[in-house]
Amino acid sequence: MKPTRPFHQTPVIAIDGPTASGKGTVAALVAAQLGFHLLDSGALYRLAALASVRYGVAPDDDQALAALVNDLHITFWEGCAELDGVDVSSEIRAEEVGNRASAIAVHQTVRAALVARQRAFRKEPGLVADGRDMGTVIFPDAVLKVFLTASVEARAARRHKQLIQKGFSANMDDLLRDLRERDERDSNRAAAPLKPAADAKLLDTSALSIDQAVDQVVNWYRERIESNKQ
Repeated sequence: MKPTRPFHQTPVIAIDGPTASGKGTVAALVAAQLGFHLLDSGALYRLAALASVRYGVAPDDDQALAALVNDLHITFWEGCAELDGVDVSSEIRAEEVGNRASAIAVHQTVRAALVARQRAFRKEPGLVADGRDMGTVIFPDAVLKVFLTASVEARAARRHKQLIQKGFSANMDDLLRDLRERDERDSNRAAAPLKPAADAKLLDTSALSIDQAVDQVVNWYRERIESNKQ
C-alpha cells in the first residue's frame, strides 16, 4: 500500500515567483476554476506598506512595523482590499507602494507578524496562495508548489500595460531597472529569499498566454491529487 502523503487535509496550491511574472492573475483564475479560496500575500505586504506611509512608520523600524501589522484591520472582498475600512485596492498597486513593500519585507519581525494572517486563509475546500515564499515558508506542505517566472523584459512589458490601464504613468526603462533591483533584493534578503521550493514545478510564462499557464497549473494539481489517491 502506498503511504499517505503527509500534507494538510485542506489542499493548498502555492504559486511563487518574482514581481510581474503573472502569478497573481494565474492564481486568481486557478482558484476560480477549482472553487478555492485565494490569498494574495503580496497584497498583505502592500497593505502594510501603505499603512506605514499613512501612519508615519519608517521602513527600517522593524519593531514599529511589526506592531503596526498586528493592529491593522484588513479585509478582502470581491477582489478588493480594505485597510481600516477604506477600499485601497488601487492605491496598493502603485509602484511606490510596491517598492516600500519590498523594502519592509526584508525584516524578519515584519514577516513573522504576517505569517499567522496568511495561514488563516487556509480553509475548505482549498486555497491558492500566491507570493514569494508560499511554498518555502508559509505552506511547506502544499500539495502543489509552482514557481512561475518570465524574462525581465516580458515582465516589464506586462507591468507597463497594467499601470497604463490603471491610469498610472509608467516608463519602460524605469520599470526594467526597478524589476532588476527588486529581483536582486528579494533573491538575496536574509529572511525567506525568493527561490523555488526544492519540490516546486517551474513554469516560465514568457511565451505563454494566461489561459495556457492556468491550464498547466490546474492539470498539475489534478495529476497530483490522482497520484495521491493511488
